[in-house]
Amino acid sequence: MQSKLSEALLAVGPVLAIVLVLSFTVAPVSPSILLSFLMGAVLVMVGMMFFTLDAEISMTPMGEKVGAKMTRTKKIWFIVLLSFVLGVIITISEPDLQVLAELVPSIPNQALILTVAVGVGLFLVVAILRMLLGISLSHLLVGLYILVFILAFLVPGDFRAIAFDSGGVTTGPMTVPFIMALGVGISAIRNDKAAADDSFGLVSLCSVGPILAVLILGMIFKPGESAPEIIQNLQISDTVELGKMFARELPAYIEEIAVSLLPIVVFFGVFQVFSLRLSGRRLSKIVVGLVYTYIGLVLFLTGANVGFMPTGTYLGSVIAGKAYRYLLIPIGAIIGYFIVKAEPAVYVLNHQVEEITDGAISARAMGTSLSLGVAASVALAMTRVLTGIPILYFLIPGYAIALGLSFVVPKIFTAIAFDSGGVASGPMTATFLLPLAQGACVAVGGNLASDAFGVVAMVAMTPLITIQILGLVTVIKNRRRSGGEFVPYDADEDAIIEL
Repeated sequence: MQSKLSEALLAVGPVLAIVLVLSFTVAPVSPSILLSFLMGAVLVMVGMMFFTLDAEISMTPMGEKVGAKMTRTKKIWFIVLLSFVLGVIITISEPDLQVLAELVPSIPNQALILTVAVGVGLFLVVAILRMLLGISLSHLLVGLYILVFILAFLVPGDFRAIAFDSGGVTTGPMTVPFIMALGVGISAIRNDKAAADDSFGLVSLCSVGPILAVLILGMIFKPGESAPEIIQNLQISDTVELGKMFARELPAYIEEIAVSLLPIVVFFGVFQVFSLRLSGRRLSKIVVGLVYTYIGLVLFLTGANVGFMPTGTYLGSVIAGKAYRYLLIPIGAIIGYFIVKAEPAVYVLNHQVEEITDGAISARAMGTSLSLGVAASVALAMTRVLTGIPILYFLIPGYAIALGLSFVVPKIFTAIAFDSGGVASGPMTATFLLPLAQGACVAVGGNLASDAFGVVAMVAMTPLITIQILGLVTVIKNRRRSGGEFVPYDADEDAIIEL
């Protein structure tokens, strides 16, 4: 637990330092907001400690055992049905989606949540069938994103950013550990050399489903214009009042996370009784892990929503309201570089990549590549907010580059890259960066629906490029080291660019 707390401090510390520097220099904030941010930072760090501890002892073993067990049945109808139900259940449980649903105007929360859940369920089925049938991820992604961008031109312009954001928020701290472990469990029963490569890619396909589903929803609903009301009535006279404010909000998150976790607990319980039948020791370990998950997510979301969200909105409005508003672009890049380290699901991805590749792709290299990608994406997102450039001007060339790279790097890097895009856009993005963009958008008089939304989508896009560039660099280094003979990860020679 001590090591997990140290990791949480290293992850949140830089964000805390950046906000403090800004608040005492270019973006003065009220004592009320600063106090709520500091209290929120403490809760976020403690919540991260519990959540990352759980990932190793509960969610990951659950996903691996369920994946391996359902695949061994060799009944396609059972695998399809169970995959769909799993996708819907874990998406409804995803806290990030609840945050986005609250921020999107003019669309009933339940309509958005159920639409996204069905999209994830359908594409989890597609992802698992792809693994079992050995279908190329690159070719599948090209076809799906062509369909995505065709549909994007058929919906109102104000809806496009919201649709792409929905694909990012679905793959958060609840979804990622379970889905990634599910992939490992399914690939474990395969004996071919591509099994390890195919253990990744589930998250990437589960991010496409919500985009398509919400684009279809966009043909029915139209997002309205609404200014964020997050910082209203946030006036705290002393620390006792601050404690009371967090105490008032805490029960809501205790109930929300309980409701979110309940479907997963019930599902696993039924699976345990009728199929898994784990020993008492293994089962008790998973139960303890679920308790850690519950405590961690309650504390994390309380800190993020009550402390980080109003601070992000206020900072965005203050900086964008100044004569030097374009300073928001480099500030956003710096915040983006560090804030991705505080995403709970990023820890899970980085360490699972290191484990699957036997250290060939280190967690440190993954972390650096993700940070660079998110820094670039937040800078571009802030440019959009200040200038009003349509989001498709960034997404179309960005995905074109990412999909092009997928044909010239080892396929394991493609799968990891497209997984990392969804993982990077977690609760910290939804509760700090999106409010930062909203505050700035309101300050410059922009269109909230089309200009402020899209931050999550941008954060989900750029890691696809940076992680694949990491793969390309790894291939070059390995070939130089071994005289051009070594091909990493048993990848086919034809799948690697001629260097």
